Amino acid sequence: MGVISTVLGLFGFGFGFSSGIVIGYYFFIYFQPTNVKDVEVRPLVEYDSNSLDGILPEIPMWVKNPDYDRVDWLNRFLELMWPNLNKAICRMAQDIAKPIIAENCEKYKIDSVEFETLTLGSLPPTFQGMKVYITDEKELIMEPSLKWAANPNITVVAKAYGLKATVQIVDLQVFASPRITLKPLVPTFPCFANISVSLMEKPHVDFGLKLFGADLMAIPVLYKFVQDTIKKQVGNMYLWPKTLEVPIMDPSKASKRPVGILLVKVVRAQNLKKKDLLGKSDPYAKLKMTDDKLPSKKTSVKRSNLNPEWNEDFKFVVTDPENQSLEVDVFDWEQVGKHEKMGMNMVLLKELPPEETKVLTLNLLKTMDPNDIQNEKSRGQIILEATYKPFKEEDMEKESVDGVDEVQKAPDNTPAGGGLLFVVVHEAQDLEGKHHTNPYAKIIFKGEEKKTKVIKKNRDPRWEDEFEFVCEEPPTNDKLHVEVLSKAGKKGILHGKEALGYIDISLADVISNKRINEKFHLIDSKNGQIQIELQWRTS
Repeated sequence: MGVISTVLGLFGFGFGFSSGIVIGYYFFIYFQPTNVKDVEVRPLVEYDSNSLDGILPEIPMWVKNPDYDRVDWLNRFLELMWPNLNKAICRMAQDIAKPIIAENCEKYKIDSVEFETLTLGSLPPTFQGMKVYITDEKELIMEPSLKWAANPNITVVAKAYGLKATVQIVDLQVFASPRITLKPLVPTFPCFANISVSLMEKPHVDFGLKLFGADLMAIPVLYKFVQDTIKKQVGNMYLWPKTLEVPIMDPSKASKRPVGILLVKVVRAQNLKKKDLLGKSDPYAKLKMTDDKLPSKKTSVKRSNLNPEWNEDFKFVVTDPENQSLEVDVFDWEQVGKHEKMGMNMVLLKELPPEETKVLTLNLLKTMDPNDIQNEKSRGQIILEATYKPFKEEDMEKESVDGVDEVQKAPDNTPAGGGLLFVVVHEAQDLEGKHHTNPYAKIIFKGEEKKTKVIKKNRDPRWEDEFEFVCEEPPTNDKLHVEVLSKAGKKGILHGKEALGYIDISLADVISNKRINEKFHLIDSKNGQIQIELQWRTS
């Protein structure tokens, strides 16, 4: 009987289980509601405030304020980098705190204060949005909305008079709206010289403070006192317009601004080697400062002459006398084909005594590699007279810290009434070419022509190129001609360069005001504009 009962029981379970699945499937298929509607998708602007509160417990800044941009990519970056950033920030905080703790321990007769544990937790800060300001100056202004609900574990152990106290900070919350200014922007990594940080409103800071295991912040009076003290102290130090200045680099070195002028006289060359098959050589010299994007300066060509005399003068702006050099190349001019190099050499500026003319006889070399055996072959010499005229030290000390608002001085050897015209071509907007838009700017002043770099396929190019023009007298009645052109691409055989607009700038205002930084509407352009900064520097 036991066997029969077991068999019948198993059969009954199988039959009941199978029947249940079939009946359940029947009810699921044939008794589904037929009046199901599709989900209605509506824009956020159509919801009222109460509905939005239900959908979004906390509305981001980029929703409430259209001028705030979403920075989800930055939050994602912080999330991935936070384990490493946490360790780096904590290590930096300990290094900064050690000398401060040591000084105060001695002052207040405390035996020791040490971090037992220091970690900012696993939750990184979150940026709710970012506002960026555009100005005409060399600066970048950002206003992020920062919210940080952290789970730190900061434990500090203090020992004094034989007693030991342990203080622990937990459950940190920080809500702040800082303004971060990167100024001035410079062409040297990290591309800014100073960081200025200020708070646009008093921050909200909340945390738990445990002493001997008890949370002191649970005491209402103490909590309010700590909150008010933090807001007051932080506001007094960093509430706008007060700022925290963090220097990154020396702006004068970063910007590579002029610190003097190098006067070079190419006197002559001698014992040059014959390069032409049917004649001697047609030599000329090219001179260029290292770390300078300006075109090389050339002497005239002396036909069929192996001992040419030039006696031609040149001026070069010096930005880094410790590291810059004057590169001298001698070429044989060819009417057809590439000009052949006859030799080269370099003059280190740090070897030139200031305010002193030095006569240099340079052996022409194949390369500047000291181990190149080809340099042992004689290629002739070139004779130069070089004079380095630095700026006066007192003039350099008077320059502003940010290097933007004040105009630098020209070197003291500038002729009476003369000076240096400093030109910065910042950017252009709304340029439009007929067949291509690869813009560059050409600056012409008193017959001297200089060009910016070419930016391909861009209607709003940003160059930030700087140029200098040495003037014997103030160009009060002169004009600076600026022309914006588009360079044809490799496939633009049928269409050459195109003119995108031009402007003639009267220099009278620059001479009287020392500096202007304006946007000019381009002539022969529908909507094109160009921003140019001009400075007149005198000694």
